[in-house]
Amino acid sequence: MHDPSLPETRGGMRITIQRRTPAVPKPYVPAIGPSLRVLLYAVFGGFALLGATGIYLLVISLLNRLFPQHLFTNPFTFWMLILHVGFGILGTIPFVLFGVWHWWTARKRENRAAIRWGLVLLGSGLVVMGTGFALIQIDQLPQLPTGTWSRTVVYLLHVLVPVVCVLFYVYHRKAGPRIRWQYGKYWGGVTAVVVGGMAAAHFVDPQQFGKEGPAEGMQYFFPSEARTADGNFIPAHALMMDEYCARCHQDVYNDHFHSAHKFSSFNNPAYLFSVQETRRVAMERDGRMNASRWCAGCHDPVPFFSGKFDDPNYDIFNDPTAHAGITCVVCHSITHINATIGNAAYTIEEAKHYPFAFSENSALQWINNQLIKAKPELHKKTFLKPFHKTAEFCSLCHKVHLPVELNHYKDFLRGQNHYDTFLLSSVGHGARSFYYPPTGRKENCAACHMPLEPSADFAAKDFDGSGVRKRHSHFFPAANTGLFELLKHEPRYAPYSDRWQEAIDKHAAFLRDDKLRIDIFGIKHMTGNGQMDDDSLAVIRPTLPKLQPGKHYVVEVVIRTLNIGHPFTQGTADSNEVWVDFEARSGSRIIGRNGALSGPDERGEVDPWAHYCNVHMLDRHGNRIDRRNPQDIFTPLYDKQIPPGAGQVVHYRLQVPPDVTAPVELRVRLRYRKFDYKYMEYVHKDLGRPIPKLPIVDLCSDRVVLPVAGVAEEVPAQESPIQPAWQRWNDYGIGCLLEGMPLNPKRGNLRQAEAAFRKLTEWDQAEAHWHGYVNLARVYIEQGRLEEAARSLNAARQCQPPPPWWLLAWLQGVITAQQATSREDLDAAAALLERIVDPAHRPRHEDGRIKFDFTRDVVVLDELGRTLFKRSTLEASGSEAERQYLLRAVQAFERALVVDSEDLDAHYGLYQCYDRLGAGAPSPAHVAEAQSSDIEALLNQALSGSPNGSDRRQRLAQLQGAVIAWGQRPPDPRAPRLPTLRLALERLRTAYHAEKDPGVQTSLAAVLSELHRIAHGMYKPDELARAATTRKYREKNPAANAAAEAIVIYPTAHQLP
Repeated sequence: MHDPSLPETRGGMRITIQRRTPAVPKPYVPAIGPSLRVLLYAVFGGFALLGATGIYLLVISLLNRLFPQHLFTNPFTFWMLILHVGFGILGTIPFVLFGVWHWWTARKRENRAAIRWGLVLLGSGLVVMGTGFALIQIDQLPQLPTGTWSRTVVYLLHVLVPVVCVLFYVYHRKAGPRIRWQYGKYWGGVTAVVVGGMAAAHFVDPQQFGKEGPAEGMQYFFPSEARTADGNFIPAHALMMDEYCARCHQDVYNDHFHSAHKFSSFNNPAYLFSVQETRRVAMERDGRMNASRWCAGCHDPVPFFSGKFDDPNYDIFNDPTAHAGITCVVCHSITHINATIGNAAYTIEEAKHYPFAFSENSALQWINNQLIKAKPELHKKTFLKPFHKTAEFCSLCHKVHLPVELNHYKDFLRGQNHYDTFLLSSVGHGARSFYYPPTGRKENCAACHMPLEPSADFAAKDFDGSGVRKRHSHFFPAANTGLFELLKHEPRYAPYSDRWQEAIDKHAAFLRDDKLRIDIFGIKHMTGNGQMDDDSLAVIRPTLPKLQPGKHYVVEVVIRTLNIGHPFTQGTADSNEVWVDFEARSGSRIIGRNGALSGPDERGEVDPWAHYCNVHMLDRHGNRIDRRNPQDIFTPLYDKQIPPGAGQVVHYRLQVPPDVTAPVELRVRLRYRKFDYKYMEYVHKDLGRPIPKLPIVDLCSDRVVLPVAGVAEEVPAQESPIQPAWQRWNDYGIGCLLEGMPLNPKRGNLRQAEAAFRKLTEWDQAEAHWHGYVNLARVYIEQGRLEEAARSLNAARQCQPPPPWWLLAWLQGVITAQQATSREDLDAAAALLERIVDPAHRPRHEDGRIKFDFTRDVVVLDELGRTLFKRSTLEASGSEAERQYLLRAVQAFERALVVDSEDLDAHYGLYQCYDRLGAGAPSPAHVAEAQSSDIEALLNQALSGSPNGSDRRQRLAQLQGAVIAWGQRPPDPRAPRLPTLRLALERLRTAYHAEKDPGVQTSLAAVLSELHRIAHGMYKPDELARAATTRKYREKNPAANAAAEAIVIYPTAHQLP
C-alpha cells in the first residue's frame, strides 16, 4: 500500500508499509456441548443405575460364597439382574456415541494428558461392556461356562474395572471444571443404605426350608398330616406347571406323564371308585368331607391344597385339578419332612419362581428360560432339596396309618409301610437278615425305583462315572401294570394307548428282573391222617424221586424274594392279586391243579383255594375288604407277604392216579395281577363298562418232570437253575422257620427248618456252613433251646468264611440276655448289642465308604433297651447305678423312636423305664375328665412360669392326673388324641433331658411314663377284636379259613375236569 504522506527516501523512493487486517478469532467450542451433555447425563444415569444394581448383585454373590449353607439369591435378585443387564444393553449405544463424539470435539486440545486419560477411560468402559456381554449366557449361543477360569477372569474384570474407571475419570477431569463430588456421595449413601437393607432382608428370607408349617393350618388339611408353609391354601395354577418343566426337562416330563404318580388322583379309575366311596361315607356319616382328606394329601394334592377338595360339589370328573395327579411342582415344592409317620407328613409351599414364569408372552418366557439356565442356583434350591434323595422323603406317602377320624375305631391302625420295612431289610439298615448283598446297602428307594437312564436332559450328568450323561428315571418302575390298561379304555387318555402299553411292558420287565424265584424243591409222603410225613422229604434235583401210582404226596414249593428291599408285595396288599399257579400233568392229562383262572384267555377270578402272597383284610362285621374301602379296615385274617431276602414254603397235596400212563410233569408260576378281580367288578359296574383284560405277569416259574414207577422209570436228567445249590436248602429252611408268621401264634414248621439248616452244615461248599449254624441258632432261640443255640453260634465262629460279625453279635446278645443270671451276663449282652448300633463300628468297604449301617435297626435298639432295663433291676432301688442303667435304656428306646415314632416295643420299654425313674414323684391329681385342649393347656403351664421347684412338681402332678383321665377316654373322631400325644411326648422328653432339678425331673418322668403307656395302647393291635372278627369270617369262608392256618396244605383235585 502506498501512502503519499510518508517521506521519500534518498533517490526519490518512498517507503511503503504493508498492514494486515487482524484475523477474526474462531468461536470457543466446549468439549461437551449442550447436545453432548444430554448424552453425558444419560451415561451418568446409566452408570448410577448399573453401579447400584451391580453392587447389590456383587453383595449377594459374596454372601453366597461366605455362607454356602444359605442361598441368598431370591426372585428379587433376578429382577435386579434383569435391570442390570437391561441397563447395560440399553446404555451401550449412548456410551459409545458419547465417547466417540467427545473424543472428536476434544482431539486437538492442548491438554494431551486429559485426552489420553479420556481414551483410557473410554477403553476401560468398552472392557466393562465387553465383559458384561461375555458374561451373558444365552441358550444355543457361545458361552463362558460357569465355574471355568475364563469366566472367572472375565467376571473379575467386569467387577474391578468399573472401580478403576472412577480413578481414570478423576485424572481425565483434572484440567476441567471441579468435580461435584456431592452427587457421588448422595448416590453412594443411598446405594449403601438400600443395598445394605436388601442384603439384610435376605437373611430373613420368608422362604424358609426345613421348617414345619404352622399348626393353625392343620384345620384345612387334617386328618392328612400335610401342612402348607404359611398355613393357607396354594393357588392351583402354581401347582400345575408340568408343561413349564418340560421346556428344560423333556425326558423327565415324558417319564412322569407315563408314571403312576401322574395318575394318582381322580384320573385313576381304580382310585376314583375308592375315593368316591370314602367321600360318600364321610358325608353321610359325619356331615362333612374331612375324613376323606386322609387320602388327598398323597393322592389329590392339587385340589387339596387349592381348597377345592372339601367342596361336596367339586366336579371330580371334569375339573382340571382332578386330572393333575402328583405334579412335578407338588413333589419338588415340599420344603420339610415333618416326621416319618407317613400320611403326607410334609410341609409344602407355593414355590418362588424366576420372573415371568407365569407369563404367556413368548418373549418374556424366553427371558425366564434364559435366567434359569444362566443362574440355576435358586431353581435348584427351590425344587431339589437334600431330602429328596432320601428314603424319608418316600416315607411321606409310602407309609400309612388309618386314624380314628377315618375309621371311627382306633386312634391308630397300621396300613402299608414300605419305609420301616426297607430300613429293617438287609439292603437298608437291618442287622438280622438271612442274606446280605455283597455290594452293601442301598442308599435309598431311588436306587431301585429311579434307575439312571442315558439322557440329553438339561439336568443330566455323569452320575455313575461311566462317561455318559444320565438322569434319574421319573417313571418310577414298580408293579402297577393294571392302571395303564385301565387308561387305554378312558376316552380322555385313549389316544396315548401305545404309550400305555410301553408303560405296562416297563413295569412287567422290572417285576421279572431277578426280583423273585420259585423252586419245586421236594416231595413228601402223606400220612394216613392226611398230614405231611416230614421224614420222607425227597429233594427234587439233581436226583428225581420216583412216584408211585395211587399214592398221595405233598409237593414242596419255595418262593424266595431276591432284589427287593421291602416285603413282597407291600403297598395295596389287600387288592394286589399275587398267587401261585400249580399244575401237575401226566402226558396230556391234568392230574392236579391249583390257582387256575375261572375264565378263558387269562380272564376271570383266581381260584379261591390258591396260595396268595398278600393280605386278606376284613372289616369289623367279618366281611372282606374287597372295594379298597379304607374307612372299613379292621383287621387282617392273614398276612402272607414275603419278607425281603427270605423264603416262603407252599405245600400242595397231590394224588398220583393209579392209571397214569406217562411221567408226571410239575409246573409252578408266581403270577401277578395288579387289581383283584372282584374289585374290578365293582369299579366297572360303577363305570358301566365291561371289565378289561388286565395284564398278568408271570414273575417267575419252575418245571420238573418226575418218573413214575412201573410207567416211566426213566426221565431226562434235570438240574435246578438255582446256584449255589445250597441256597435251595437254606431258602426252604427259612420258609419253614417263618411259616405262619407274623399273625399266627403257631410259629412255623421248626422241626423241618432244623433239618434243612443242619443239612447245610454238612454241605461240600464251605460258604454254606455258617448259614446252617447261624440259622440253626435262630430255630433254637425260637424254641427256647438256648444252650444248643449257643453251641451253634460257637460252631459258626469256626467256619471259613465266617459269618458277619453283626449276626453273631445279635444272636449271641439275645441268647446271653435270655440266659443271664448275673450282672456280668447282662453287661456282656448289652455290649454286644451296643456294638451293632454304634456308628463307629459300621462295616466299611476297603476304600473307607460305609458298606452297612445298623445304627437304625429299631429291633436291635429295642433289645438293647430291654437288656439295660433288665440290668437296672439288679441294682438297689433308687440307687444312682439303677438310674444310670435306666437312662441308658431310655437312650436306646428313644433312638428307636427317632427312627420309628410308632414303635410299639420302644413305647412299652419307655413306659417301664420312666415309671421307675418317676418313683417318688407327687401322686397325680385326681381329674375326672380331660380333653386334648386341657392337656395342652396344662402342658404349657407345667413347662413355663414359676421357677419354684415345688410349684412345678404340683403342676406336673396336675398334668399327670389329666393325662390319666384323658388316656381312659374312648377314641373320638371329633377329638383325635394322636396329635396331642405326639406334642406332649416331644416337649416333655426335651424338658426331662434338660432339667437340672432332680425333683422336677422325677415328676417329668412320671408324666412321660403315663404318656408312653397310652402310646403303647394306641399303637397296639386290638387282638380281642381280631379274634372275634376272624372267627366270624372263617366260619363262612372255607378257603380263607384253610389259608389262615399256620401250615396250609393246598388241594389240587378241586379244579380237575
